[in-house]
This record gives sequence, structure tokens and C-alpha cells, in this order.
Amino acid sequence: MQQHLQSPAAPLPTEHRAPRRRTGRLAGAAAALAAVIGLGTLTSPGAHAADNPYERGPAPTVSSIEALRGPYAVSETSVSSLLVSGFGGGTVYYPTSTSDGTFGAVVVSPGYTADQSSMSWLGPRLASQGFVVFTIDTLSRYDQPDSRGRQLLAALDYLTQRSSVRTRIDSTRLGVMGHSMGGGGSLEAAKSRPSLQAAIPLTPWNTDKTWPEVRTPTLIIGADGDTIAPVSSHSEPFYTSLPSTLDRAYLELNSASHFTPNSNNTTIAKYSISWLKRFIDNDTRYEQFLCPIPRPSTTIEEYRGNCPHTS
Repeated sequence: MQQHLQSPAAPLPTEHRAPRRRTGRLAGAAAALAAVIGLGTLTSPGAHAADNPYERGPAPTVSSIEALRGPYAVSETSVSSLLVSGFGGGTVYYPTSTSDGTFGAVVVSPGYTADQSSMSWLGPRLASQGFVVFTIDTLSRYDQPDSRGRQLLAALDYLTQRSSVRTRIDSTRLGVMGHSMGGGGSLEAAKSRPSLQAAIPLTPWNTDKTWPEVRTPTLIIGADGDTIAPVSSHSEPFYTSLPSTLDRAYLELNSASHFTPNSNNTTIAKYSISWLKRFIDNDTRYEQFLCPIPRPSTTIEEYRGNCPHTS
């Protein structure tokens, strides 16, 4: 095991679709106003934590979710393919401290012909915000989305039942992510296991274009310049086919390609953290970044979605 210490960084909803190519200043102002007058619990983290036992970490800010590292120091451990079945091994990133109790967990699949290194940036970035993150290798670099979906679930089962960090994980609070065919695989996993709390397909590819069976809150991230999985034939129909009653969102990256998710990206991280926190941790402190829905900006071409359901 190799330990890396990271320093802290500073009723049915109506669906909304933000118009393209407009400044994000209004959303920022609205979110700031909501934080002041509509989300008073942000100033009382102790009381809020008492209401939500899954809440982890301090009250979020734009700076904290855009930072390269969150408040938790992170350790990592490698998992050999020889010691597991159903997927190809990988690397687990997790908060070093156990003082806050257990954490939710997320498994991340790479895309076609790629390995876990293509998604490794997400490991410490998400783990430092209070998640156990498992970036995996697949059985074959050429596995199709349905196989990658099964492998994501096999990796979750290993993580929660047999891994060395299993006692750090709340096995009821799990999510999946993936790039390209791994993104298509994350939809397959969510379809197969509706108990998952969150799914985030990144520039996803799949021959199946409709996902009415999905019951997992899903954030689909596409790219306006994607020529391998064009949003018009992949991300957009995937999103529109999700049930309208579902917590769902579609974020289209501006000036981005199919391979944008393969390197550190603040926009992907910011909204992935917010989505995972809101739906895996039930942490309503992060709703301010999802509602009002983000406006188009230099990094966001388009955003569609609804404000999260409240329980």
C-alpha cells in the first residue's frame, strides 16, 4: 500500500433546459443567494450532520468542489487481477482517516482499448472529497458495454465484500462511473442493479439508445466535439430516454472531445462530486451546485435536467 497525504482545499420536478451560449453569472448569483437565504443549514454543519448520518466533510463551496483535492488525506492500494474474478483488478483510493465512519463507494470503468490509467485522475480527486473510489481494468481492452457493466458490478461486490477496505465502506451507498464504452457500461450496471445510488456516464457509447428501465439518479456528460460517440446519437438520446420522473441531468462540455474525461477536468470533477454527494451521501448541501441548473459558459455548452427530488 502506498499512502499519499493530500492537503485540504480550501411532487415531480419540472425539467429545465438551459439555452445555449449564455453567461453563467446569473446561475452563480442565484446559487449564492440560495446559499444565503434558502440553505440556512449550510452555516450549521453540526445540526445538519445530525439529520443526515451520511454527510461527510465540511460545508462545500465553489472553491472546494473545484479544487484538485478535497479535505481528506488519501491512501491507495493496488488490486491484482490474479486475486479477483469478474473484472481485471485496479486501484482503490480511499480516505485515510476512519474517524468519520464509513464512506460511499464508486467504481470507474475505462473505455474501449484503454486501461485504468486513463481514469486514474478521478481516484484521488473524488476520494479526497469523502468516497472510496475503485478505478478498474477490464478483462479485455475490447470488452463491450454490457460486459463492462457486469464488471463494474463485480468490482463493487469485491470492494464491499472482500477488499482490504471493505470495513470503510457503506455497502448501501454505491455508484458507478465510466468513460466511452465504460460509460455505456455504467448505464448497463444501473439498469441491472437499481439499488445503485448514482451513475455518471462520461462521453458514453452504447448501441442501446434507450434506458427507460434505469431507476438510479444519472448524470450524463457529453462533449460538443465528440466524433466517436457524438452526442446526437449517444449522450442526448440516452438522457432523453431516461424516465422523466428520475433525478437526471445532461451536461454537454464546451470545446471538448471524446477523450476529455481522460485527463483532469474541473467541470467534470465539480459536477461529478456534486452529483455523488447529493445522491450517494444524501447531502443536500450540494444542491446549490445543481439547482438552479447551471448555465452555459466557457466550459458548458448545454445543461438539461431537473432539480433533485427532496425526500
